Amino acid sequence: MQRAFTHVVLFAALVLSVCDAPLVKAEDIVVVGAFSSVAKGSLPPDWKPLIFKKQKGANQTEYAVVRDGKTTVVRAESRATASGLEHEVTVDLKEYPVLRWRWKVEHVVASGDPNRKDKDDYAARVYVTFEYEPDKTSFAKKLKYKTTRLLFGDVPFGAISYVWDSRTPVGTVMDSPHMGDFVKLVVVENGSARVGQWVDEERNVYEDYRRAFGNDPPRVEGVVIMTDTDNTGEHATAFYGDLAFVTAR
Repeated sequence: MQRAFTHVVLFAALVLSVCDAPLVKAEDIVVVGAFSSVAKGSLPPDWKPLIFKKQKGANQTEYAVVRDGKTTVVRAESRATASGLEHEVTVDLKEYPVLRWRWKVEHVVASGDPNRKDKDDYAARVYVTFEYEPDKTSFAKKLKYKTTRLLFGDVPFGAISYVWDSRTPVGTVMDSPHMGDFVKLVVVENGSARVGQWVDEERNVYEDYRRAFGNDPPRVEGVVIMTDTDNTGEHATAFYGDLAFVTAR
């Protein structure tokens, strides 16, 4: 009974807060981050730090649950730092292809540039990571992936990173300058026109994957929120609201 009640509470929070979406049935939604139901100050349940090899100790972005108006959200503050918050979740994109979330940034990373490793920073990003399917992967790419993991640690074999960039045109899809073709960047916001405002996003991840990688996606294995400025040395603050996968209905 307690689990059922909790699910109803989380579901109601998502319906009210994720992109002002039309009312959907419980079976049409996979809750990823119900931050609006979390107590202020504590990290969201089932979310854990994602830390890269070179970002140890004080070099990590700070994440906290804070009040924003009448709800709670995750606040990320980066001061020349980089790390993320990760939630493991299995999602079949054939059933739940659409990801909805909301975010807000205080300012963009002025000198950020997704074409350069030394400028590869974003005020806000949402990663969707995918399962590794070794039986469908060439030997050359397996070897390349092994090398990438040695350099950067536990990185996903395949991921889409939805970013709020400084100037790259919205809709741009490109390889990550650090991770190559294992991670595709998709620019969904740019510039300062909507800085300081909550922005609702909705992406068909199934179609984005097909467009970025050229084939049907494997199952989703996780979602990451991340604000990073370790390459540019700048300061960025972002806020993340609730996230959910929903059906295309």
